[in-house]
Amino acid sequence: MGWFEAAILGLVQGLTEFLPISSSAHIRVVSAFAGWPDPGATFTAITQLGTEAAVLIYFRKDIVRIVRAWTRSLFQPESRKDPDARLGWYVILGTIPIAVLGLLLQDTIAGAFRDLRLTALMLIGFALILAFADRAATNRRSLPDLGARGALVFGLAQAFALIPGVSRSGSTIAAGLLMDFRREEAARYSFLLAIPAVLASGGLELTKISESGPVGLGATAVATIVSFGVGYVVIAWLMRYLTTNRFTPFIVYRIALGVLLLILVATGVLEPDAGVTH
Repeated sequence: MGWFEAAILGLVQGLTEFLPISSSAHIRVVSAFAGWPDPGATFTAITQLGTEAAVLIYFRKDIVRIVRAWTRSLFQPESRKDPDARLGWYVILGTIPIAVLGLLLQDTIAGAFRDLRLTALMLIGFALILAFADRAATNRRSLPDLGARGALVFGLAQAFALIPGVSRSGSTIAAGLLMDFRREEAARYSFLLAIPAVLASGGLELTKISESGPVGLGATAVATIVSFGVGYVVIAWLMRYLTTNRFTPFIVYRIALGVLLLILVATGVLEPDAGVTH
């Protein structure tokens, strides 16, 4: 795969990482539609470093405040009641599920989870979950109300994003809505929770990438840079959008894409493992 194709996939990554429509699914589907080789889980994890850099910059003030409060709490027990210090601990707690499952399921993530039929079913299934959560939510809680149990629920929801088609933001925001957090608060915590997991996953995959893989080092770097620029714009837009709008357009889109994908696979237009190298 050349630099142009990688840049297109970087654009896709940036556009879809923060929207509840699954960036990994879109990278997988766009590659299959275009007849390109599946760039694989390694490429996806590394390009997510670009979009995560956008999170670090966009939420830089929150992150600095949380890290300072959390660090103080290590040495000053009375500081552990600070909402920001507690948020730091909850991000760590919420990262445990995806860290454990990510390590245990490495081969499955790179293999069976790339099946387009599974991607389609996850797009549809989690669209229905998000629709229910969006309708049932009372939108009355904010992040200072978060406790250890809620942090673990967020973390378990994030772990589902190991499957293309689920969406990290979609699953964690849905969990937040079901716990009655406001949309923008659930999204904010979703993005903060993703930081350790994405940085660790991307860092690990950096050690595996080589020029002999589906996407070379240079092309992956281009995709990562593109995903950063586009991702920053998208995250700024989404945080404004969620203050007054529901997730209906994303839900409809997910279902439509999932149904289309199932039809294309069922009719033989696409193979379930299209582009995957064995």
